[in-house]
Amino acid sequence: MHVIKSIEDAKVLEGAEVGLSDWAIIDQNRIDQFAEATADYQWIHVDTERASREMPDGKTIAHGYLTLALIPALTSGFIEVQNLARAINFGVNKVRFYSPVPCGARVRGRAKILQARRRAGALLLTSEVRIEIEDERKPACVAETLGMYFFDDV
Repeated sequence: MHVIKSIEDAKVLEGAEVGLSDWAIIDQNRIDQFAEATADYQWIHVDTERASREMPDGKTIAHGYLTLALIPALTSGFIEVQNLARAINFGVNKVRFYSPVPCGARVRGRAKILQARRRAGALLLTSEVRIEIEDERKPACVAETLGMYFFDDV
């Protein structure tokens, strides 16, 4: 865990890998819950019977946006911003989905700080997050994320 107490502390981390998460399993229940939450019921995600006949590995695959949505959970233990009033997701500059995540696969997150800047009195962290699939060469997803961290001025 990297501790950040100031914007200067964050700048020291530019270019550095800040964490590698534990593996998380992507099972059909998780895929189905995501489909329910987003109303995205495309058969390649939720129809296990059809997938067994028509998909290359005979399995459903996770939604790309499910993979993207796991980033906060997978990376939550990488940095600790002390004296924090609040943190917000400021957005994503770039997202690419390189490999599908088959049902039953395990994924993990790997993050690197690309840039630390002051913006609107807060720390703006730009990070590259790779979602890796166990035993696969290519990542499932690579995203350039933006987080705003507001320090408590007490």
